[in-house]
Amino acid sequence: MNDNGTLHESNDRYALRFERFFPHNPEDVFRVITNPSYFSQWYPFATGEMDLRLGGKIAFDDGEGTTYNGTITELEEPYLFGFREVDDLINISLQEEDKGCRMIFTHTFNDDSWAVKTAAGWHRCLDVLVQIVNGNPIKWHDNSAKLRKVYSEAFNMER
Repeated sequence: MNDNGTLHESNDRYALRFERFFPHNPEDVFRVITNPSYFSQWYPFATGEMDLRLGGKIAFDDGEGTTYNGTITELEEPYLFGFREVDDLINISLQEEDKGCRMIFTHTFNDDSWAVKTAAGWHRCLDVLVQIVNGNPIKWHDNSAKLRKVYSEAFNMER
């Protein structure tokens, strides 16, 4: 299966879409995705502070002195988790499939000049999420440059 994300344009906004299959039921995957201690291990800048309810806040810290909150905009356990992070929207949906579930991760944003770097970053983050869901030790692969090249070519954009 190809784990590479795709870039879509709609209404002057852009969306990166990734899919991952898990050999686990949606309930188990949803619990990992929405557990603050796991969330902070794979999601960039997450602090582990999350008020898991519709309208609840998710705390972020960019590590350079800027802290901000995201707001949970969609929450339907165990199939849908979405939030707004500044102007960006993150949507994670789970669909039962075979003997597991398929996760569709979508990041919607305004400025496509960051699409290549953002796609490479999400690719790496989602690889770590897969490791966590499957109970494997976390290993961040040193593949950023390779992924930026892959996405630069796929999106026909400069890195």
